[in-house]
Amino acid sequence: MSKINIIGSGLVGSLLSIYLVKKGHTVTIYERRPDMRKNRISAGRSINLALSDRGWKGLEGVGIADEIRKVALPMSGRMIHSIDGNIGYQPYGKEGQAINSVSRGGLNCVLMDLAEKNGVKIIFNSRCAHVDLNNASMTMEDGETKKTTNVEADFIIGTDGAYSAARLQMQLTSDRFQYAQSYLPHGYKELTIPPVNNDFALDPKGLHIWPRGTYMLIALPNLDKSFTCTLFFPFEGENSFKALDSIDKARSFFEKMFGDALKMMPDFDQEYSNNPVSSLVTVKCFPWHVKNKLLLMGDAAHAIVPFYGQGMNCGFEDCVVFNKLMEEMGTDWEAIFEKFEQLRKPDGDAIADLAVANFVEMRDKVGHADFLLQKKIEASFSAKHPDKWIPLYTMVTYSPHIRYSEALHEGNRQEKIMNKVMALPGIDQKWDSKEVEEMILNLL
Repeated sequence: MSKINIIGSGLVGSLLSIYLVKKGHTVTIYERRPDMRKNRISAGRSINLALSDRGWKGLEGVGIADEIRKVALPMSGRMIHSIDGNIGYQPYGKEGQAINSVSRGGLNCVLMDLAEKNGVKIIFNSRCAHVDLNNASMTMEDGETKKTTNVEADFIIGTDGAYSAARLQMQLTSDRFQYAQSYLPHGYKELTIPPVNNDFALDPKGLHIWPRGTYMLIALPNLDKSFTCTLFFPFEGENSFKALDSIDKARSFFEKMFGDALKMMPDFDQEYSNNPVSSLVTVKCFPWHVKNKLLLMGDAAHAIVPFYGQGMNCGFEDCVVFNKLMEEMGTDWEAIFEKFEQLRKPDGDAIADLAVANFVEMRDKVGHADFLLQKKIEASFSAKHPDKWIPLYTMVTYSPHIRYSEALHEGNRQEKIMNKVMALPGIDQKWDSKEVEEMILNLL
């Protein structure tokens, strides 16, 4: 059995460690931050994540899916808030299909508890200062004393996020290492809608979106009956964080563009002034491993923007794929690492591109009649011919047997077909007709 060091005790690192110890390996996780279980922010104010089928599969693999379902809030569709205050509902999939709002911090704590229960050692306040890729040793710096120590293992797995120290070492020392990061011109700021009379101020069974063309506000429910809201907004320009440089300007803008939401935000002035603006980055790199000494996984290998709700789900799917390879290939680590990156690199790239494209859909298209009509046609045709057409959102979110790369390819093919269908004269009158059905079948 192998001695394995993991950099980063986040969601992917913690889940992966459980898979590894269940195979009999000795695992130590090094985390640069303090133990969040001793410095917990309140469950209602932690960042939300959308847990869907790929993520559930990862949790089921270590037997904790049922425990997490108890603290997950199902959201069966989008609740679209128009500028005049009207609310429309768009289901995500078929009856019974939902994504689930979960607390990032709460889920991470459960995974760390389970990791330690299974024998994983987690060392906090320990920053990775250097990785020796030749012998899988790391120089770790104590966050309080600044003292450095050298730790060794059979190999290292970097699950330390978009700004990975493990990946940086590959960038600096690996020959022909390809790396690209790209930022959206938008950033995000978090706000809160608290409970009203000890109940949700909005329907908790939906993900609420205020789409406004080039920007949007979203809200996800929390267990304490609050909503965590996120404003996705340009950094610069006429309507931007830079332009709203005073609380008066921000409040005036919200009154005009998000009036119904603002009325439910008693702490708006304080939160808008004090909560930071964060950036949105996509990271693509290759290769993901160095011989049998280092492997990147999760955001360290493929950081994506959050607009398909797949960042965590993709990382958990990494763990499922890696576990399957261990079952097939034992401890031939270099072969496992090579096969893992061959399988997951196309899928990481695909979901990164899908996530950026979905930002445009969420902020701009969801309120348009043509978009809604197209989705109605797709849903109707899929119901009649489920073997011939699965909507892209369903492939990505509810179909873990379909790879992200396959979903992207099929989604592009379907979009070309729908462009022709939507160009039909009078399509809004005959969208559910035999003519349209036959046209799609012929184009397929």
